[in-house]
Amino acid sequence: MPVHSEKRVLPYTAEQMFDLVVSVDRYPEFLPWCLASRIKERADGVLLADLVIGFKIFRERFGSRVAFERPSRIEVRPTAGPFRRMTNDWSFEDRPEGGCLIDFHVDFQFRSRLLDKLIGPLFHEAVRKMVTAFEARARQLYGPADADLAKDTAA
Repeated sequence: MPVHSEKRVLPYTAEQMFDLVVSVDRYPEFLPWCLASRIKERADGVLLADLVIGFKIFRERFGSRVAFERPSRIEVRPTAGPFRRMTNDWSFEDRPEGGCLIDFHVDFQFRSRLLDKLIGPLFHEAVRKMVTAFEARARQLYGPADADLAKDTAA
């Protein structure tokens, strides 16, 4: 599968964006294709979660281990499900002029070659929709973007 990495500057604090991303149990409220989520266990700096994702006829349940350092880093790794490998990493860094820099990286490969072939061509568009959904959720929770910060976006 392809890899997708991007950096964005958003007009929210690192802590706000961290809170949004680490709230896995809220994903079905705003994240495309996330049909259900459940936190099975919470410990210091780690949570174990189950998610159900669906797209057209495709529907899969998978478990993940979410390790985090508040408010700067979140790493997601699979514990069960359809992935041969999966990395989903987020980092959040407050900027002196306001807002925060988000660095997002995702890379996964399904165990099934058929799923890889079906999802492969849609991968980058799906990831873009997912990142856009997090931005929209931030606006909903924390208010509209400051016009000056919204113009400043890192590649």
